[in-house]
Amino acid sequence: MIEIRSITKQFQTATPLKDLSVTIHRGDVISVIGPSGTGKSTLIRCINLLDPPTSGQILFEGEDITAKGYDIKKARQKIGMVFQSFNLFGHLTVIENLMLAPMELKGKSRQEAYDKAMELLQRVGLREKALRYPDELSGGQKQRVAIARCLCMDPDVILLDEPTSALDPAMVSEVQAVIRDLSKSGKTMMIVTHEMNFARAISNRVFYMDQGGIYEEGTPEEIFDNPKKERTRRFIKRLKVFEKVIDGRDYDFIGFHAELDKYLMQNDVKPALKYRIRLSLEELLQQILFPEFEKPDIHVEVEYAAHDEKCRIAVTYRGKAFDINNTENELSLAMLKSTAENMAYSYCDDPEKTNRLEIDIRGGFEKITGGGVTFGSILKNT
Repeated sequence: MIEIRSITKQFQTATPLKDLSVTIHRGDVISVIGPSGTGKSTLIRCINLLDPPTSGQILFEGEDITAKGYDIKKARQKIGMVFQSFNLFGHLTVIENLMLAPMELKGKSRQEAYDKAMELLQRVGLREKALRYPDELSGGQKQRVAIARCLCMDPDVILLDEPTSALDPAMVSEVQAVIRDLSKSGKTMMIVTHEMNFARAISNRVFYMDQGGIYEEGTPEEIFDNPKKERTRRFIKRLKVFEKVIDGRDYDFIGFHAELDKYLMQNDVKPALKYRIRLSLEELLQQILFPEFEKPDIHVEVEYAAHDEKCRIAVTYRGKAFDINNTENELSLAMLKSTAENMAYSYCDDPEKTNRLEIDIRGGFEKITGGGVTFGSILKNT
């Protein structure tokens, strides 16, 4: 359906794409992953001709859309784009945003455009917002409108550039639900995303981008479970395991939790389990270990297993032997135990004098209790 032949894209200070070639088949749902700055967004912007390639060819249904004199509007009627920043027209209502392109580019009558727009708003769950303006909507609602606007042109291909990255975590799931539904419709889709469980769930192909091109491609199982190339393996390992060293009491508490939240969001961890992980780390670090060690030297690893929705926290800390079961903070210990399926402590009396604690965090929605205090209500706001 789309054949990309040796495209290169050069900017003044960078060349994100170098001699990239790939074929996209009708009905493919492709997730594009990789580190920042590796050309993921540039690739889909080249396909849509928002940033035409510096050299090379892009063939759409056998037609060279990069050829000199080609009518770009013709390609864009068949290749739709959804942006991370929504790009809705602020001076138009929701329904007007959806009706504009079909009337201007496809010559649809006002009634035809209106009927199609209302049908699509119903599909994304926003029919009642038709007469609202974009600034009256939440981020998740704006992105659902943007997806509906794209569908109004009935494109053969839909390109989505990090469609959830600009959203609050609480709004991500509503947009993902719409994209999941869309992925089952038979449309050809390419999605730039940092949310790996989401990519695994909806895609039949995954492109890992690095070094100016598609460094490795395969099925979700091949890329996420058994990557063959070194850079892919390193990238996937970083996604699967959150690691942090805490070498003092004045560590960046806010930054630590921001990075942890990003890891949990990328792995699509459910709110209840997410809350238990946060609670476990806060009680362990702030309330149990910090009071015990004047100069804490702590290494934290968090590993989430998507297949059984469980999480293992491994914490090593150097110094005297200290089993947290002997802490004087009984409330924090009780809260920590209430989140855990298993806790295992060991101490290695070597020159580094290393304590190690492994905690298996359970999922589910049971209330968390400690010392007679119930914390389950907090889950509702997480």
